[in-house]
Amino acid sequence: MFTPLPRSFYEPSARKVAPNLLGHWLIRHTPEGPCGGPIVETEAYLRNDPACHAFIGPTNRNRVMFGEPGRAYVYLIYGFYYCFNTVCLPRGEAEAVLIRAIQPEFGLELMRQNRPVPHDHKLTSGPGKLCAALNIRRDLDGLDLCSADSPIFIAENPAVTRFRRQHGPRVVTTRIGLNVAADRPLRYYLHGSPYISKRMRLVKDL
Repeated sequence: MFTPLPRSFYEPSARKVAPNLLGHWLIRHTPEGPCGGPIVETEAYLRNDPACHAFIGPTNRNRVMFGEPGRAYVYLIYGFYYCFNTVCLPRGEAEAVLIRAIQPEFGLELMRQNRPVPHDHKLTSGPGKLCAALNIRRDLDGLDLCSADSPIFIAENPAVTRFRRQHGPRVVTTRIGLNVAADRPLRYYLHGSPYISKRMRLVKDL
């Protein structure tokens, strides 16, 4: 049913991968069936970027970032929220794309159980929210996103061009919630989607 994006998709810089992920499906396998939906918001973190976890070099926390592209990088923030990222660039180089929001489409009832909210628009409209709804935790760190057998992967949406047209345009803005390098235009989202985490007043059409 779902075909994972190939490893070559993640070999370029996160600056290129981040906008190209928009519209493809984030899929979480569960005993009850698949959960997830189209990605509608991402952020890129680059090698020369002080906001990137890899900026300081390899550590126990970020070691996955220095491995092969197309792996999951999952970390904990504020001692409570998890964030899900895709690793980019060839082995030994480290960049990543943070998945900030998805449009909940598959396994809605299970996501609602995992994260009860009054309205579905708030279910996965942020990195910590989508991880809670999809039960993404640190034990998924390092998993292969290019395998359909993986508990989590990103699948090709055959109708991605149409989805982007329906929910677009694709836009780029500065990133959110950073203390450093906050002015870099590395956040991408589908401007017409009601599921993004925050709208910016000034946007640039890609």
